[in-house]
Order: sequence, then structure tokens, then C-alpha cells
Amino acid sequence: MILFDVKNKGEKMEKAIKEPVLVVMAAGMGSRYGGLKQMDPVSSAGELIIDFSLYDAFFAGFKKVVFVIKREMEADFRRIIDNRAGKFIKAEYAFQELNDLPEDYEVPEGREKPWGTGHAVLTARHAVNGPFAVINADDFYGADAFHKMYDFLISTEDDDKLRCCMISYKLENTLTENGHVARGICDISNEGMLISVQERTHIEDQDEKIQYTEDGGKTWTAFPENTLVSMNFWGFPKGAMDESLKEFPGFLDTALKENPLKGEFFLPYAVSQLINQGKASFKVLTSQDKWHGVTYKEDKEAVVVALQSMKDKGIYPEKLWK
Repeated sequence: MILFDVKNKGEKMEKAIKEPVLVVMAAGMGSRYGGLKQMDPVSSAGELIIDFSLYDAFFAGFKKVVFVIKREMEADFRRIIDNRAGKFIKAEYAFQELNDLPEDYEVPEGREKPWGTGHAVLTARHAVNGPFAVINADDFYGADAFHKMYDFLISTEDDDKLRCCMISYKLENTLTENGHVARGICDISNEGMLISVQERTHIEDQDEKIQYTEDGGKTWTAFPENTLVSMNFWGFPKGAMDESLKEFPGFLDTALKENPLKGEFFLPYAVSQLINQGKASFKVLTSQDKWHGVTYKEDKEAVVVALQSMKDKGIYPEKLWK
């Protein structure tokens, strides 16, 4: 069954809507965490990390959210989201499925792995008709990031390029004490524009230095102070979705030959293509907040404590959705 459709749906959407949409990537399982961490409460009120992101997004101005999930997760998501945040912010659901491919492409025999974060964003294409932001469901980004993102999306117009943005974080604000992390290391111009994002898959705080290894720990390289990283918080105009639709078949042509069972269309790859082809620019907006997340099960306690501390300080109410 072929679900992918790159044809223009403009007849039904003649009136472009400028109101930004928030796209939440929530289809992945936490392999290192050991379970579906998106559904794991992190507050005494039973709230999830995504509840805090939706709260911040709502008060920044976002009125609609699209969750990219697996179809079998729908009932759980609706039970949790629709009865809480869904009463304040419009929630829609898009299902990331292996057979959501362009015409004339088929799922390789034995393939079970999803097609990656770039494909997850494309899954939301029919629910997005204007500028949109993209986040992970299991990351806490902080209110500052959502305000900066929303302000950029409603105030920026495309010209000779698609005008996009990315929220960056200081590397030291994104680490865990319970193991290594993978982060997108940003190369940024003097004008504050993104040049590239390079994925480093094994980063740790060692000997009072933040270092990475590419050879299983035989050698380590320290990062410069104030290194900025991507935590998958991106802002795009509608045209970026259309360009990614065009890029996806080219990715498939290569992946189906070289790595048919595990090749992934990553969102940073799609971003790099837009930059390298001169089709888009990415303004780097830096959040001063500390990122929180549960990469490992042992991280949960620290996240719970941090979020409760914010409630105690009045940054968040004791119960987010009343």
C-alpha cells in the first residue's frame, strides 16, 4: 500500500494560514531508556515531559500541535493529551508508517526500522499549512525556547531563500550524569547563521572537561567552551516541507542500495541539504535554559526534582492543565 503523495493539495488549502504549528516527534522508543519514555510521568500530578513543552508552547502562542506517533500509540496519546492539554491547544495525530513512501517505492523485505526523523516530519505534511516548529516529545526545552521560536515564525518572511531557524543550547546544559549522549554540534557563522551540524554520538563529562570519542574510548577530544548544540528544535516555513518531499526519493535511492534495513532519513540531513543547495538559511537562536531529558532510566529522578523545583519557584503551577 502506497500512502506517500507529493502532489499539491492546494485546492483545499487556497488560503494560507500564517499561524505556526508545533510538530512533535513521538514515534520512537527509548532504546537506552528501556521503554516508552514519552508516557512516563515526571511529576506528582502525573504530567509527562511533553506536558511541560505543550504548556510553554501554548503560552508562547502556539494554538495547534501535530503528534507524529505509531498507530498503536494513538489510544494512549488521546487518553493523556486530549483530556489535558488538548482542551487548550488543538491536537492532531499523524502516523509514521514504513509504507508511507513515494510512488514506485516499496518497503524492503525484512525492514522494521522507521525511516528516521526527517521522514517523521514528512508524516505531518497534510496537517501543516504554514510555518511550523519541530521538537522531540521526550525533551524539556524551557519557555525561553518556545517564545523565541514563535516570535521568529510569525515575524519572518521568505525571500530568495527559505528562512528557517534552530534553537541551540550550551553543550554543558544538555548532559547527563548517567552515561554518554549524542548531540548535534553546531558550526555557526559570525552572523549567527548555521553552517552545519555534525553528529557526535559519544559525549561525556570527564575530568572536568566535556569530551567525545569516535573509537570506543581509546582517544578523547575536548570541546571548546560555550559549544552550542542542536536538540532537534527547528523552525521552518511551509516551503521547507515541500523541499524535503523532493529530497526523500533521492535518499531512498541510496539507502535501498547501501543500507536497506537500517538507512534513515535524518532531519539534520534534510537541513544540511537545504543549506548546501543554497535553498535555505538557518538563524541560530540560543536558549539560556537548561535542557532536561531521560536518556537513561537513572535520569528520571533528576528530571522530577528539577521540574518540581520550577513549580516551587512559581515558574509552573502545581498542576499544569486545570
